[in-house]
Amino acid sequence: MTTATKSPAFKFIIAGVLIVATISWLAISGQRDTKSYYVTITELNSMGSKAYSRNLRVAGNVQPGSINRSGPNAEFTLIEQGKTLRVNYTGAEPPPDTFKDDAQALAIGTFGRDGTFHATQLQAKCASKYAPAKPGTAPTGNTAPVATAKS
Repeated sequence: MTTATKSPAFKFIIAGVLIVATISWLAISGQRDTKSYYVTITELNSMGSKAYSRNLRVAGNVQPGSINRSGPNAEFTLIEQGKTLRVNYTGAEPPPDTFKDDAQALAIGTFGRDGTFHATQLQAKCASKYAPAKPGTAPTGNTAPVATAKS
């Protein structure tokens, strides 16, 4: 062996290069695996075989009467511009409280070869949540009186 390969400084440089290369490889491959593409239902149906290998985000309105809950999981249908997509949600948490018929929902997951979108995350918002109350109806939400300080 030569004197350069025996020196402690050379060994530290080689070890440092290997560590930096490993961390860089992990960061790049991790970013690629967690990247998700936002697509419409129409775009999803026209993606062909690329749809099966990517993490995707698909949004739409929940079709009324299509929600079938089973513990923290749910099966439902999304509607967007007349197109439908069957979604099977199996996440760590149950669907949010705002996940109801006609709610806008965003499913994050993968598209299966069975034609079902397999979601691992689900976000929902109710379009009517902040709409003004109709005349003659009782208000909803927190209607407790507000305490005021006495002077």
